[in-house]
This record gives sequence, C-alpha cells and structure tokens, in this order.
Amino acid sequence: MLIAQEKRKTNIAEYILYIWQLEDLFRALNFDMEKVGSVLVSQFNVDENTRLDIYQYYKNMVLMMEKEQVKEKGHIQAIKNVTDDLNHFHLLLLKSPDDRQYKALYQIAKPLLDEFRLKSNDVNAHDVQVMLQALYSVMLLKLQQKPITKGTEQATGHISKLAGHLAARFKQNEEGDFDLYE
Repeated sequence: MLIAQEKRKTNIAEYILYIWQLEDLFRALNFDMEKVGSVLVSQFNVDENTRLDIYQYYKNMVLMMEKEQVKEKGHIQAIKNVTDDLNHFHLLLLKSPDDRQYKALYQIAKPLLDEFRLKSNDVNAHDVQVMLQALYSVMLLKLQQKPITKGTEQATGHISKLAGHLAARFKQNEEGDFDLYE
C-alpha cells in the first residue's frame, strides 16, 4: 500500500509493475493471508495501524484477484484500466508535436516491442502492455538470477528509456505541467 501509493504518485509505469509483482507474490503464497502477513506485511517498519492498513490493502487485492478469476494468471481489472489509460496517453503523445524526443525514443523501441509482441504470442497486446511486459520479464529473470543476453539488455534499455519518458510525461500531464489535447 505504502509503496503502491508512492509509485502511483511518482511513476505510473513502476506502479503497474509493482502491482504485477504483488499479484505474483500472492500467487506464490497461494493467496494465504497468514503467509501474506508474515512474509510481506511484516517487512514494513511501521506502526500497528499502518501495518493493518497494508494488510487490508493486500487482502482486498487478493479478494479482487479471486473475484476476477486471475488467480493463476492475468491482472486485476483496475490495473488493466490504468495500463489502458497509459496506452491512450502514449498514443496521444505520439500524435503531439510537443514531444519530439518521445517519438524518437519510440522509433528506436518500436521494432523491439514488435519483436517481443511476436515472441510473447500476444499479437493483440498494445504497446504499453508489451513495453511493461518486456521490462517485467527481465526483472523476473534478474530476480531468479538467470542469464540475460547482451541483446536483451540493450533492447530493454531502450524500452526502459521509452517507459521512463512516458511515465514522466504522464506525471507532468496529471500535475497540469504538460497538456495534450485530442
């Protein structure tokens, strides 16, 4: 909850990746709230009321995952909506004459995104889904201490720059410092 709230305010892409990570952690803990409490909630150095809030936040996520039938794979609808909103912003940004740097970053990343889309067998995934899934996949490989090829490192470096720029513009837009009009 604390991390999610902070990431939502500061970097929308990191927020989405964090929620995906929580979903996978809940799956790994078999949606057992006792384990969630002892493994996840206990790691926070906070007062008891905040610890209870975090526990309740996690419990609500677990309930959503169960209700929305994404216990084995997939994402809760709320995070899919955020991802779709970010993709909508991405498309507006590509049309905007106000950010040439984003378009340049996208031109570099687009073939990499297309390649990852094909490899993931999800040809209908939009750019932001593919971008975040690529970054998440590499993050999981690193956590598992599996080897990552130099080509994959370079590709995700380009994708990461694109995601970072997108997240920064999204934040600026939310704060009223960068406007996009349809």
